[in-house]
Amino acid sequence: MLQKIEIANFVLENEKRKADVALFYQVFGKPIGKAPVILINHALTGNSNVSGENGWWKNVIDYDHIIDLNQYTVIAFNIPGNNFQIENGLSSDYKEISTLDIARLFWLGLETINITNLYAIIGGSLGGGISWEMAVLHPERIQKVIPIATHYFASDWVIANVGVQDDILNFSQDPIAVARKHAMLLYRTPLSINQRFKNAKEGNIYTVNDWLSYHGILLTERFSLNAYRQMNFLLGTINIVKNGFDLNRFLKETKIEVHAININSDLLFQNNLDEYNALHENNTNFNHYIINSIHGHDAFLMEYQQLNEILKQIFLN
Repeated sequence: MLQKIEIANFVLENEKRKADVALFYQVFGKPIGKAPVILINHALTGNSNVSGENGWWKNVIDYDHIIDLNQYTVIAFNIPGNNFQIENGLSSDYKEISTLDIARLFWLGLETINITNLYAIIGGSLGGGISWEMAVLHPERIQKVIPIATHYFASDWVIANVGVQDDILNFSQDPIAVARKHAMLLYRTPLSINQRFKNAKEGNIYTVNDWLSYHGILLTERFSLNAYRQMNFLLGTINIVKNGFDLNRFLKETKIEVHAININSDLLFQNNLDEYNALHENNTNFNHYIINSIHGHDAFLMEYQQLNEILKQIFLN
């Protein structure tokens, strides 16, 4: 069930706009105050419905699962403007909003419901970037941060693809559907798609194009144009290292555990193996794990056996 928090006079990072924000969230598992709290930050087309019958991450979060609702309180916020059940945004200009704004807003939301400390923050893709931002804001309040299929700053490759998506969303005759088709080719790999479809046709239509059209129609039914514009733009704003921030120094000076999970075939957030190995060698509180998959970026929503085995290592240590 969606619950609502009212946050008054929230000031955006760029200080151009002040807004009263309605922040919606869901709680799963133990009641607040009765168990360690895990915050789940959703991906670009995700939402707060992370568990239960229709939960998009129910293979990870449920009773007697790796994230066991018998043991934890799980909270998930909706990024304002993500269009889940209700449309509410932070600004009429989606380009004014950043992942840092969302991170600050989520901390305010947690404080409003009397949560100041988190056992863990977990986020995939865009949600992983927000998790990085939240960790930098208040590392003393978090035991574990688990960013999945993401990076702590948006690379030029990510920013370029966000820009292409933005052009499609602003200039296409069928913007959401066409943008989603383009995005699906970033979320999967050529090997995954070739292996699945094998040049098959239904009549004169290649099955792969029918599959892309299906995903385009599905997202059009779920998202407004404004919502998709904003969520896409946010992906390109992930950046904890702006203004000279030193990640190595941060890791050395804090007790927070970072458990970064990447996918070896991710075409969107490229695997930063050398960089992450160096961070691990220099910082005992930085750990790195790899999901091996042909499926690319979306593997964190597909390779549940591998993901659960990694999370088991993290939560049982």
